[in-house]
Amino acid sequence: MKYRFLVLSILMSQFLFAQEADYIIRNGKLIDGTGNQWQIKDVAIINNKIAAIGTLTKWKGKKEIDAKGLIVSPGFIDVHAHIEGGEVKNPLATNFIYDGVTSVITGNCGGSTNDMKNYFDFIDSLGVSINIAALMGHNNIRKQVMGSANRHATALELQQMEAITDKAMKAGAVGMSTGLIYIPGTFAPTDEVVALAKVVANNGGVYSSHIRNEEDKVAEAIKEAIEIGRQAKIPVEISHFKVNGQNNWGRSDEALALVENARKEGIEVTIDQYPYTASSTNLGILLPDWVLADGQDSILARLKNADIRSKAKAHSINMIKKRGLKHFDYAVVANFKSDTSYNGKNIREINIIRGNKDNAQEEAETIVQMIELGGAQMVYHGMGDKDVKNIMAYPFNMAASDAGIAVMGVSRPHPRAYGTNARVLGKYVREEKVMSLEEAIRRMTSLPANKFNFKERGIIKEGFFADIVVFDENEVIDMATFENPHQFSKGFKYVFVNGAITIDNGIHIGTRKGVAIRIKN
Repeated sequence: MKYRFLVLSILMSQFLFAQEADYIIRNGKLIDGTGNQWQIKDVAIINNKIAAIGTLTKWKGKKEIDAKGLIVSPGFIDVHAHIEGGEVKNPLATNFIYDGVTSVITGNCGGSTNDMKNYFDFIDSLGVSINIAALMGHNNIRKQVMGSANRHATALELQQMEAITDKAMKAGAVGMSTGLIYIPGTFAPTDEVVALAKVVANNGGVYSSHIRNEEDKVAEAIKEAIEIGRQAKIPVEISHFKVNGQNNWGRSDEALALVENARKEGIEVTIDQYPYTASSTNLGILLPDWVLADGQDSILARLKNADIRSKAKAHSINMIKKRGLKHFDYAVVANFKSDTSYNGKNIREINIIRGNKDNAQEEAETIVQMIELGGAQMVYHGMGDKDVKNIMAYPFNMAASDAGIAVMGVSRPHPRAYGTNARVLGKYVREEKVMSLEEAIRRMTSLPANKFNFKERGIIKEGFFADIVVFDENEVIDMATFENPHQFSKGFKYVFVNGAITIDNGIHIGTRKGVAIRIKN
């Protein structure tokens, strides 16, 4: 009897004083994501959760990582991505993982999958290296009912769009996005967006918007986003916040004041930003919206009309005149499927290569001809560094790549696809001291988790999912450039996604434990 009691005592002692974890990260400078100052603590992981935090001397790990001198933080949440289609091409999502990103929100700028339930099921069956949440795109909602028609919705069509929106929210979407600069969203009046946003609000979601104008009419566009939030009583996220166009440099204070005043009024408005002075979108934004309505066949038919073609080119030329430019050399091709030799070249260079005169009129014709061949993905150099830093200093601003899952060596993407978070941490935190390290991590973790209703993510806390990044604060930096974008960020030593080690001592080991994050309200 005494022997049995002794054995039981030993077993109980082992249970109480020598607990075992799958992983223990020891001696790291823990930044928990709340904005609090770092502390030296250990973190234990069991299965997909954080099991313990503290001085875990009586814990043993199947694998232990010495993080002395390194930062241990929650995995970064990229609130503005466009990964649809990239999941199959590169399920390892290496450009995100090597930048410390463990979760992304896709379906931005009004563009998403049509069937949210099928998309989430597909993600879980495929197996990817990152967690994926999604917004329902307003453009997709509208296209399912109205195609690319340049008109307002009828009452019946609006009801159909509301039903599609409600279905997406009940399937787990985090909210609805708009791309009010893109076809067909640009044809939608504010009232239509408000009606759909109310459906989203009733389901506990967020309204995220690529606003109607980011250049001369940026103030009016911000006000529209705020008004949608006011009327629909819904949290608002303004995407890739900026003041674009050389003639608008210096207007960031004005733009930020609109956001701050709305917050004081009680409207929950936040913003996100990529840390670069160049944007990236399609070539079609250089033409009038009405030219691009109703699909490629309609576009081609319109552009055969000499008068319409002339008006389209005049519209483009007027855009650079407003910027105080003489050429379209600020517009660089990222991917032109019809002729990939154009990738990395600006419109002025391409115009000369095509044997045309070196002037804006000929460049505008080149743009039209490229649109006729299917268009192109572009990089536009149009923002001022002072505005970028001013916006970055705003406390309700999150880091976002506005990128897809990249495939190494394919096309000439914006470097933000590879280096967004590392650039914030290296250039803007360490070198330029725009904000503290703890504040930057709060903006990459708990702020987006709270905004988009992620449960048990965004903070290093017992019981939360073990999405964790371990990096060197003195080494972390983006390597991707506009000239050579396909370069992974430096400084990330370990990355865990749902408790599974994915980056091990700087190497992606092929782990695919990401899940679809379905929001249930």
